[in-house]
Amino acid sequence: MGYFGTIYTDNLPHRAKTAYMYLRDRANKEGACWPGINRIASDLDMSRSTVKRALEDLIQNGYIEKELRYRGNGSYSSNLYTILK
Repeated sequence: MGYFGTIYTDNLPHRAKTAYMYLRDRANKEGACWPGINRIASDLDMSRSTVKRALEDLIQNGYIEKELRYRGNGSYSSNLYTILK
């Protein structure tokens, strides 16, 4: 089962499992990726609010870490997600 072994056995909602697999697929060798909420929602055919809930589920259960990112001019950019499990 590889690195998905724990996500299948943990009692997470389907939305969180789907988002986790998506982030794992997009992550680099260090486990980091930075897709925007709109991109994730579009790619997974989910609403923005469902994606936000899924990401929060993953953060609360220790699967990912979220870091806010900003551009040089101070405006908001996409979040940096780091895979922890």
